[in-house]
Amino acid sequence: MQNNLGKMITEQLRNPNELDISLRMEFGPFETVHKWKRMSECYEFVGARRSKHTAVAYKDAIYVFGGDNGKSMLNDLIRFDIREKSWTKTGCMGIPPAPRYHHSAVVHRSSMFVFGGYTGDILANSNLTNKNDLFEYKFQSAQWVQWKFSGQEPVPRSAHGAAVYDDKLWIFAGYDGNARLNDMWTINLLGETRQWERIEQKGQCPPTCCNFPVAVARGKMFVFSGQSGAKITNALFQFDFETHTPSMSPPSWSRVCTEHLLRSAGGAPARRYGHVMVAHRAHLYVFGGAADNTLPNDLHCYDLDTQIWSVIQPANDSQIPSGRLFHAGAVVGDALYIFGGTIDNNVRSGDLFRFQLSNYPRCTLHDDFGRILKSHQFCDIQILVGPEKTPILAHQAILAARSQYLRAKIKEARDDLTKRIAAGEEEASEVCSYKSPPQLCVLLPEATPEAFHMVLNYIYTDRIDPTEKDEDPESPATVLLVMEVLRLALRLSIPRLRGLCARFLRANLCYGNVLQALHAAHHASLSCIKEYCLRFVVKDYNFTPIVMSKEFEEMDQGLMVEIIRRRQQPQSKQANGAAQQEYEEEIIGTTLEQDMCVLLGGGGSLSDVRLRVGSAARPAHRSVLAARAAYFEAMFRSFSPHDNIVNVSRPAPRTAPCSPRAPPTSRPCSAPSRRTTISSMYVHYSSLSDVRLRVGSAARPAHRSVLAARAAYFEAMFRSFSPHDNIVNIQICDTVPSEEAFDSLLRYIYYGDTNMPTEDSLYLFQAPIYYGFTNNRLQVFCKHNLQSNVSPENVLAILQAADRMRATDIKEYALKMIVHHFGLVARQDAIKNLAQPLLVDIIWALADEPNFDAPLPVQPRSLPSSSSADTLTDDPEFYARFRCGKS
Repeated sequence: MQNNLGKMITEQLRNPNELDISLRMEFGPFETVHKWKRMSECYEFVGARRSKHTAVAYKDAIYVFGGDNGKSMLNDLIRFDIREKSWTKTGCMGIPPAPRYHHSAVVHRSSMFVFGGYTGDILANSNLTNKNDLFEYKFQSAQWVQWKFSGQEPVPRSAHGAAVYDDKLWIFAGYDGNARLNDMWTINLLGETRQWERIEQKGQCPPTCCNFPVAVARGKMFVFSGQSGAKITNALFQFDFETHTPSMSPPSWSRVCTEHLLRSAGGAPARRYGHVMVAHRAHLYVFGGAADNTLPNDLHCYDLDTQIWSVIQPANDSQIPSGRLFHAGAVVGDALYIFGGTIDNNVRSGDLFRFQLSNYPRCTLHDDFGRILKSHQFCDIQILVGPEKTPILAHQAILAARSQYLRAKIKEARDDLTKRIAAGEEEASEVCSYKSPPQLCVLLPEATPEAFHMVLNYIYTDRIDPTEKDEDPESPATVLLVMEVLRLALRLSIPRLRGLCARFLRANLCYGNVLQALHAAHHASLSCIKEYCLRFVVKDYNFTPIVMSKEFEEMDQGLMVEIIRRRQQPQSKQANGAAQQEYEEEIIGTTLEQDMCVLLGGGGSLSDVRLRVGSAARPAHRSVLAARAAYFEAMFRSFSPHDNIVNVSRPAPRTAPCSPRAPPTSRPCSAPSRRTTISSMYVHYSSLSDVRLRVGSAARPAHRSVLAARAAYFEAMFRSFSPHDNIVNIQICDTVPSEEAFDSLLRYIYYGDTNMPTEDSLYLFQAPIYYGFTNNRLQVFCKHNLQSNVSPENVLAILQAADRMRATDIKEYALKMIVHHFGLVARQDAIKNLAQPLLVDIIWALADEPNFDAPLPVQPRSLPSSSSADTLTDDPEFYARFRCGKS
């Protein structure tokens, strides 16, 4: 039944467009992800070292125009060929733009458009002026053409932003020689109508600014930081192009605000100017610039999906560029190129650096768990919240993994339920019946339903949005709600959530809410928040407006006296500094990934299904399996496995050891080592699992909620039937994975870990399809691992395993590697043990090699007695190729 279910699930995936069964293997060499590499320098006879220039990408080349070399402005156009890795000076027809810098350049179809900039003689300090001219450079004919306009035009400017969207050129802000700007203009780049249109803007428009970058992604133009005088910030703004239609209101600006989200994430880059920002798939990348008198060389990344800033850690063997400003950047394929700029001591650079961007599908762990929480599927516990005992459904395994307090309450409730059933006071319900409310209940009278719902969202997703109902994070209602969440976090022993709530409150205290926050903190015995509120009130610039407010008149007398006494006895600056450091301490506690790692290692006590591989069965959790894989989702929805066990057939023979090098990615948490993760923690959590997963002779305790959250296969299984003996036998398509590969699969399901040996990647290559994961992230990492780590030394073992698993793509890749390294592979002892069909496949692969069937040189009919084998051919190059097995 399980085999038929797996085939059915592949036709009913959650996101079929994100999954690709036939990922094609490619032959290397491959660039290391997140590696900086210094490319060929642009020599002076080709183009001067420069800054304040522009760089654009067209096909397989980068075009650099203008800038200044420290002595004069430039108007040359130089080209870097990506394939040849060489610089050339581009010949041009027509009249090029005058020498300039701080202009803009964008690409539209087969042309580059250069607008504005600063021109003149900087050495003589004469004829210096801003421009508003527009030039088109046609790549195919190498011709410059200046556009002429009718009607109004943008004011001449430099250091502005420019972008192309919907066949239009968009110009924003800049400097006109007297003041910074924040106006916007657009012109259609198609047709004969050459008229500028001034855009009426609305919403949260960025302040007047210059020397900032723009990037276009998902129908929006993003602006980050820049020179804005006293108003300079590190804010990210977005302009929605889609709202600019004749039938709609003026296009809208908005500030991308993430401070209101309670989550542990990196902050935005420091405010800066003269930096670059590019868009690549679902990310924005920021590099360089001048940040408060420093020149940082960190590469910052903003994820458009998760709205999280992060700093990318470069690969170990990177040639990292030094900090710089007024450089230029462009993206070609999956690589970011940075050229030129001003480095230390006002020196211009002529260096070109390449950074290999990653292209991995995002981790959906948090989304999967959030989805299963909202769907209320596979819930096995009711939390009765508040005096009215409002029932809230949840999953035992996930609650116990994230809160020591709830873990103890669940154990207490389970023991009490067992006693009542033994005494005949209550009938035992079906083990995994999800048609009726869960029999297990936990009381939480000290909480409010609204606050507990927010805590539950954090438990499942590691984030909370307190402004979901009230958009103002500084509103008293929002602040009081977060304070109630903080009190619950203390009660439930969730230190990370406590720290996030405290950070939110500190960031959003203001005149309008501080007195209410102080009152609530006093009555809730939140001493740290109360102390922070008191210090906020008695500050010199806060005290008078707060004391004169109407809210102060209605305060409790005791708090009023405490405020006045605190004001009369101000603490020393040293004490204030120590207190401030105490409040801003680093947030401690575990993340969702870390807690799920521990649950996997010892979470058998809450498992509700067992996965069996051979004679071994491992406890698992239907909720997690269903959330992570469509296979399990469909299984649990359709039927319950016999004896609550999902069987996996006898394991396939283990492939020969392969290189342990994994794809370049950081582990999602500080997890225990690979060998201890699955074994050393079972005792502590053994009663939490509600299913066992079996692979061969090994069985692992697991948790239905986790399995169902992550895999549609388990979700369908647990929704439909209970596995026999509560054991689920594990297989991938028609193949049984090794126990080690199964452990790698569980680590991915539970906490998104993608680090694994190469041979595990071979087994798990089709797992996202078979089990119905939300996207193909695991498959992409398996592909990368195989492509990066299959070598001539282990390729025969990979070939055998791929043939046994009927993994056509991987088998073709292995055969291609054997052909290219036949001289090395043919001398291995392992080739003697290959089955005859595989030897035939190798012969056919050699025959398909384009040059392998080339005719041999003419040979003499007979050899003189003094001849040796070396005289069989007069072509030493052919002989050398023949000796190494190549043609």
